[in-house]
Amino acid sequence: MEKSIGILAQGGALGTTGSAMASKYLLVVLAIFSSFAQVVIEASSWWSLGMNHMNPMNPVQMSEVYIIGAQPLCSQLAGLSQGQKKLCHLYQDHMQYIGEGAKTGIKECQYQFRHRRWNCSTVDNNSVFGRVMQIGSRETAFTYAVSAAGVVNAMSRACREGELSSCGCSRAARPKDLPRDWLWGGCGDNIEYGYRFAKEFVDARERERIYQKGSYESARILMNLHNNEAGRRTVYNLADVACKCHGVSGSCSLKTCWLQLADFRKVGDALKEKYDSAAAMKLNSRGKLVQVNSRFNTPTIHDLVYIDPSPDYCVRNESTGSLGTQGRLCNKTSEGMDGCELMCCGRGYDQFKTVQTERCHCKFHWCCYVKCKKCTEIVDQFVCK
Repeated sequence: MEKSIGILAQGGALGTTGSAMASKYLLVVLAIFSSFAQVVIEASSWWSLGMNHMNPMNPVQMSEVYIIGAQPLCSQLAGLSQGQKKLCHLYQDHMQYIGEGAKTGIKECQYQFRHRRWNCSTVDNNSVFGRVMQIGSRETAFTYAVSAAGVVNAMSRACREGELSSCGCSRAARPKDLPRDWLWGGCGDNIEYGYRFAKEFVDARERERIYQKGSYESARILMNLHNNEAGRRTVYNLADVACKCHGVSGSCSLKTCWLQLADFRKVGDALKEKYDSAAAMKLNSRGKLVQVNSRFNTPTIHDLVYIDPSPDYCVRNESTGSLGTQGRLCNKTSEGMDGCELMCCGRGYDQFKTVQTERCHCKFHWCCYVKCKKCTEIVDQFVCK
């Protein structure tokens, strides 16, 4: 900006012609600044709430900021859109669980892609995943879906555990196929509330953006909203009835049942399958997303969609945000994506030896502990060039 101010100051000394040139310079500078600000705004994300465990002084980790009327909390949280900040002010006690949901989604993403060229790596800023999320790829689709699912999961559980003032145990109706002599009660995960609040909060950023109909940005909004919903519905659909037996000496003469969330790994596995079969989309003349290849089945609200091809994850590229695979561990004997041939993109690999220590020869001692020895071994490891 200092250079821009200098140019305008020079123009002022050139008379009328200089003023006209200065005006042109001003428009150019403002356009550049506007586009830069837009990139910064888009790069910042509510996902950063899931990274707060790395900073012990972050407001989400400080319980005292959840006192009613403690307004500084929402202004201190990076990555929130205006609509999300409003929700933050109204539901401050929810923010900790939004962060937990984002963290759950990030960790699951990293687990599911641990053997892929793109391994869901995070970067040290409020964008969390870096510039790679500015591309509407199938990886971006999965990331939006799994993070939205993480919020539903965390909010539903927080309700059940009595952590939130605005919700409690699930009020889901008794399943019709539940045996008549089984009781429907207990305290189930409140998936209805978790779904509704996650939809309101996560989608707020997309819904408050206004772009010209038919533009690339409008297509990204539709893509993001679709994948957010797919993630939320995956959690909702995988929830199932859990039961507990009652009776003398475990006779199970009576059962109490309730609605329970599926383990989040099951959610991640389901979304990974949807990632593998994600549908390529484009905008039609009416500004709606339609499938690029009409020969395939039309994707449903439960499927993932994307609008851009994936970038080359083999090499580091600052413009796309790809971190490359140089330095990644690979499996010499595997023919899958984690194998050295595919992971290293044909560049070859280096071999080195490392010492691993692990527990071994464990014995149970009465009563009641397990005692183990420590064993060390030298193992070969392979790293991409």
